[in-house]
Amino acid sequence: MNSDKKPVAVVSDAGSGIGPIRQIGYLVRDLDVGVQQWLEHTGIGPWTCFRNVTLTGRYRGQETAIRIHVALGYQGDMQIELIQVLSDTSSPYQDDNGNRLVGIHHIAWFTRDLESDVARAQERGLKVCFNGENAATRVAYMEGSSEPGTLLEFIEVTDELAAMFQQGIEQARTWDGRNPVHNIDMG
Repeated sequence: MNSDKKPVAVVSDAGSGIGPIRQIGYLVRDLDVGVQQWLEHTGIGPWTCFRNVTLTGRYRGQETAIRIHVALGYQGDMQIELIQVLSDTSSPYQDDNGNRLVGIHHIAWFTRDLESDVARAQERGLKVCFNGENAATRVAYMEGSSEPGTLLEFIEVTDELAAMFQQGIEQARTWDGRNPVHNIDMG
């Protein structure tokens, strides 16, 4: 939460833009090592780790199902997402030769209307390289032809996800350094 204790506006009401960046995503080889490095090097915590998450969708026009581990931490109003890829299926988390990527991966905005924001991004010259979903949300990764490795993500936010985001911000703001990792198995 911000200093006056009002909830953060999760999705912009401005209508003219896509709102504030809400997430920075990183790909890691090992989620536990990645979380530990973020704890030690940045002091960011606590982390919520979602194990065995599956996203089904289309990557570059082909059906795919991707299994990942995801960790979420917060710095102010920014969500930090760490992703460890578990499956070898075609996905935006590997290069054209099938090698898993590591490092900064995407920046993301939250949306209440995924189709409309994707359509507006397409009008600006971006194209969808991946759209996926699971029981919690739907996402779309967008890219431009001039910078195909730079991914911009839209995350569809439900009331439940907005509440989880607010809870994560508050937990980080009041965190005393104890219990730095909470695991949830989605498998």
